[in-house]
Amino acid sequence: MKGIILAGGSGTRLYPLTMVTSKQLLPVYDKPMIYYPLSVLMMAGIKDILIISTKDDTPRFKELLGNGDRFGVKLSYKVQPSPDGLAQAFMLGEEFIGDEPCAMILGDNIFYGAGLIKHLRNSVERAENGEATIFCYYVNDPERFGIVDLGPNNEPLSIVEKSPNPPSNYCVTGLYFYPKGVSKLAWKVEKSARGEYEITTLNNMYLKAKKLHATLLGRGYSWLDTGTHESLVDATNYVKILEEHQGIKICCPEEIAYKNGWITREKILEIGESMKKNQYGQHLINVATGKIKY
Repeated sequence: MKGIILAGGSGTRLYPLTMVTSKQLLPVYDKPMIYYPLSVLMMAGIKDILIISTKDDTPRFKELLGNGDRFGVKLSYKVQPSPDGLAQAFMLGEEFIGDEPCAMILGDNIFYGAGLIKHLRNSVERAENGEATIFCYYVNDPERFGIVDLGPNNEPLSIVEKSPNPPSNYCVTGLYFYPKGVSKLAWKVEKSARGEYEITTLNNMYLKAKKLHATLLGRGYSWLDTGTHESLVDATNYVKILEEHQGIKICCPEEIAYKNGWITREKILEIGESMKKNQYGQHLINVATGKIKY
């Protein structure tokens, strides 16, 4: 199973913060934003990950993340010449994906919930068996999103993109799992009136073939899109409150790698010692020394 993080775009909604850097490199409390989607793919058990970004920002991601050894994963990079829609990720990543299933997550999305790992692993299993998965979340402003109409058993009935008359309040979040062959389907997607290769069009292909599953993230789950100043502050406050009150770290890739058995105790302790002057480093030390129990 391969994974893609789409971290391109110009970030104009976050100007002037993003005039000289990618929004996915901005901090969300104690971590760079890209740590959150990276952690989601790692929680799904995905170790081979492609990061797609702009020509200017790709070197910055490489400097931050390297080849992935720190997290026990393999990271590759691909430049997106222009932001032409989410489905374009599977065209750009065609060689990387090869003949394997692939997950894709947007670089500014944050997911949290006690049962998330189980949902992620189930999605991997479905993709390996030929079925795609979308993750759905209730929103109050459905006209801003791709919206799915769900049946009595939460089965997807239809998906529309930014409709003035959306069929429900359940949006399709920025996390997708697809079976092998997704790149070939993506090349069949034609540009929309907005001039983009819409992910909704790709999802509707799987829906029409009756190979699309909808996972509903209901009570107990949080989904945050950090694309505006307000939502960036909200996400920071949310993470800060949870981490301080519960004594945990949300989407800490070093910790996830250690729990997955991808890096050793010595490695996570070494990383923690290098940052021991702050609470992030102290957390890694506590994980390595067994002070934090699971």
